[in-house]
Amino acid sequence: MGMYDLIYKKKIGGSLTEEEIKFIVNGFTKDEIPDYQMAAFLMAVCLKGMDKSETIALTMAMAHSGEMLDLSAIEGIKADKHSTGGVGDKTSLVLSPMVASLGIPVAKMSGRGLGHTGGTIDKLESFPGFSTSIPTGQFIDNVNRMKMAIVGQTANLAPADKKIYALRDVTATVDNISLIAGSIMSKKIASGADVIVLDVKTGSGAFMKTLEDSTALAEAMVEIGNGVGRETYAVITDMNQPLGRAVGNSIEVAEAIRTLQGNGPEDLLEVSLTLGSYMLLGAKKAGSVEEARKLLKQTITDQSALNKLAEFVRAQGGDDRAVYNTERFPQASIQEEVISDREGYVTRIITDEIGMTSLVLGGGRETKDSVIDLSVGIQIHKKLGDKVKAGESLASLYGNNMDKMKTAKTRYLKAYTIEDAKPDPAKYIYGIVTRDGLTQF
Repeated sequence: MGMYDLIYKKKIGGSLTEEEIKFIVNGFTKDEIPDYQMAAFLMAVCLKGMDKSETIALTMAMAHSGEMLDLSAIEGIKADKHSTGGVGDKTSLVLSPMVASLGIPVAKMSGRGLGHTGGTIDKLESFPGFSTSIPTGQFIDNVNRMKMAIVGQTANLAPADKKIYALRDVTATVDNISLIAGSIMSKKIASGADVIVLDVKTGSGAFMKTLEDSTALAEAMVEIGNGVGRETYAVITDMNQPLGRAVGNSIEVAEAIRTLQGNGPEDLLEVSLTLGSYMLLGAKKAGSVEEARKLLKQTITDQSALNKLAEFVRAQGGDDRAVYNTERFPQASIQEEVISDREGYVTRIITDEIGMTSLVLGGGRETKDSVIDLSVGIQIHKKLGDKVKAGESLASLYGNNMDKMKTAKTRYLKAYTIEDAKPDPAKYIYGIVTRDGLTQF
């Protein structure tokens, strides 16, 4: 078996066997296959595609290239959620304590953010003292004891994916559904959960900009997950505007807390309830989406989810007092308003630009070594369909540097289109993909 022959086979549209794909992934991971041959193979995949069996084989080869997290010591059906990423996306902070408070183990590995805002791990560090580097034994013990723990991803989780993605990023081979789906699912499968619920974003602030591409990715990932014995669902959600009204780090945590108190924005609550419902279905806690939603809403009414969040923060060394008093979070020193220069309705938001505004303020990382300012962020006052008057505030910006603030205000304003005609109501959810196929909303 030689790499030249496998590149040629894929170039002419052939289907590779599981053993051939293992040979490629393992050889590249061990530096036995050079970058130029792997790049040629990836380009052949982009041009000719991969079938279902090839995609599953690629995913599993990458998953098994490093540590496979063994969660067998955790009692019950373990459920996890993954988002393809967006602006203001803090659903993990809402649904994890909701699901855990119902007795379903949530053993989650999350990453740090690279780009406009921090990842879940960065946001959790808004709680003074919070640690995401707890030992594996404590991680498992915490989940068994209180049904919830979130830690940072280990360096040896699907290392083949990390190496392959770095090459894809510089060879124009990122945009292939099999490669994207395999990359995401290899890490989720290696993380050990029994139930995987995927939040696939679509729109101007998403990795996949069109509904067609987002649906194709959702279907591919569900096919992979169920194909390897993991109960997998995908929810296709909107990212044509930020989720919720807070963008940043500590400001997003505060909004998640308000949601658990019953005072959160409608879109964040709806997306969290939908994702959480499928976690409950997969874990056999509910027999229907309707039953699951009722159970999840009860955790807000009786404050069990809010108290679970506090218990979780405390167990990982954090100061849980901020759960009950969000003014204890880091606070920015400057507040400025973004003022509308015209009257009308918000008809379009370039969501990526809102994320970049947060980055300008210091809320994200331009490089992996950048230090995030947890106190900065954006409080959005006007979203799609909202009526705006000239001179009214579109958003409040929070920062600690006046020069950055001026740049951020200009950038934020350019992200908005305000017109005379009121647009159709924005959708929160476009569809659900299960093993039975796609249900469109």
